[in-house]
Amino acid sequence: MLIDPSNDWLAIAISRTCGWLYFLAWSLSFYPQPLLNYQRRTTQGLTPDFPLLNVFGFTCYTISTAAFLYSPTVKAQYAARHPASPEPTVRFNDLAFGVHATILCVITYSQFWPRLWGWKARSDVTWRGNRVTHGLLLGGLLGIIVITTMVVAGGDDGRSSNGNGWAWIDVVYSLTYIKLLLTLFKYLPQAVSNYRRKSTVGWSHRQVLLDTLGGILSLLQLVIDSALQADWSGLFGNPVKLGLAGVSLAFDAIFLTQYYVLYAGTREASERGGKPGEMVLGQGDERSPLLPTARE
Repeated sequence: MLIDPSNDWLAIAISRTCGWLYFLAWSLSFYPQPLLNYQRRTTQGLTPDFPLLNVFGFTCYTISTAAFLYSPTVKAQYAARHPASPEPTVRFNDLAFGVHATILCVITYSQFWPRLWGWKARSDVTWRGNRVTHGLLLGGLLGIIVITTMVVAGGDDGRSSNGNGWAWIDVVYSLTYIKLLLTLFKYLPQAVSNYRRKSTVGWSHRQVLLDTLGGILSLLQLVIDSALQADWSGLFGNPVKLGLAGVSLAFDAIFLTQYYVLYAGTREASERGGKPGEMVLGQGDERSPLLPTARE
């Protein structure tokens, strides 16, 4: 036991508190971007790859989390493969977060069709992701189909509780790894776009701050839960939760550096009391204000 048994109640309380706080922080992080888009009446500055990959990724996350929580077959197979920590480190708040995130991502991606929101269409805004994004989506779907086919083709229909061979838990794991892969890639187009534009206009830094807080709390809950079970395999038995927090924190650091350090002098006028869509430079730059170019 890595935690004194007399303090189990405290550790459990802290774990549950971290779980709901990270759920709150990460859930709130999905609001600043669509609200910013609505305020500006455009998605200019936001790459479509980010919400598009989020829709598919969080759908995978929601399904896998629901399976770990409510599928007797998956839970039995998980226990067989992790005998030292047979209980999956997945909580109801993980599922609630996934459902909520999927809905908000669909709303954000729908804003790339401006007529749905009564906005003026712009020639420099497109709903199409890049080829790599489309390749990831297609590859993810094909991967799920292939693994599901291999499980169904097995003699016991993948329902063996000993966890050996291809089983339904492998389909669930494939969903978690797809989500992790999409999370790794989804930030790259936005980070590159900010770099090329030398600006973070159109990309909400508030969502990044909330995402950072959520990532830290998520990791803390995972560490506490594994310590309570006295086995760190529980930490790696939930790879998507561990990977999501780590990858998100790494990219959050990049985005915050872009916003507060690299491109701190470039702000949209609406952030400083001006008209939405107008961009200004820092107070020390004599060229301020400056209207954005068409590529901004």
